[in-house]
Amino acid sequence: MNDHHVHHSGGFGTRPDRPNRRSIRLKGYDYFQPGAYFITICTKDRACLFGEVVNGEMRLNALGQIVQDVWHDLPNHVSNVVLDAFVVMPNHVHGITIIRDDTVVGAGSEPAPTTPTKKHHGLPEIVRQFKTFSARRINEMRGTPGVSVWQRNYYEHIIRDEQSLNRIRAYIANNPLRWALDRENRA
Repeated sequence: MNDHHVHHSGGFGTRPDRPNRRSIRLKGYDYFQPGAYFITICTKDRACLFGEVVNGEMRLNALGQIVQDVWHDLPNHVSNVVLDAFVVMPNHVHGITIIRDDTVVGAGSEPAPTTPTKKHHGLPEIVRQFKTFSARRINEMRGTPGVSVWQRNYYEHIIRDEQSLNRIRAYIANNPLRWALDRENRA
C-alpha cells in the first residue's frame, strides 16, 4: 500500500471558480490518532523565499528564520504534538510530527489537564496552524497582508515503523546536500 498522500485543505465540492480538487489521503484513516507523519509543504508557485543552499548547507534569510521559529513554537499551541526532524529549504519544508496520546497520565483514568491556550489537534489542523502563523508573520515583515505564502495543499506520509522513521530523518538531514538534484529546485 502506498502511504504517500496529498491533503488539500478546504472543501471537496466543485466550484466554478476552482478546478475540482480531491483528497487522496488514506481513506478511513484517522489523522487525529497517535502516530508519526512526514510532511512536505511548498511555497506558492515554488517561489524561493527562505534563503539559499550554499555548498550543501541551507542558509536561512529572515523569512526562513520565521518559518523555523513558527515550527519550533507549535508545541506551545498544540498539546499533543512532538516535533522531530525538520528542515527549511528555499521553497519548501520537510518535517516529522508525532501526534501522541497524552490523555492518559499515570495509572489514573483522568485525562491530562490542558490549558486554554494548548489544545489537541489532528494533522490537518497542525499544518493549518503552521501555515497560517508563518504566513501572517512573513506578510507582516514584507508589508504584504493577505498574500499567499504556501501552496494550498501539502504532502504527508504515515510513518509506520522505526526503520522508516530513521530513513526519513536521514532524508531530511541530507536534503540541503541534494538541493541541486531536488525536483523542487526550479533554479
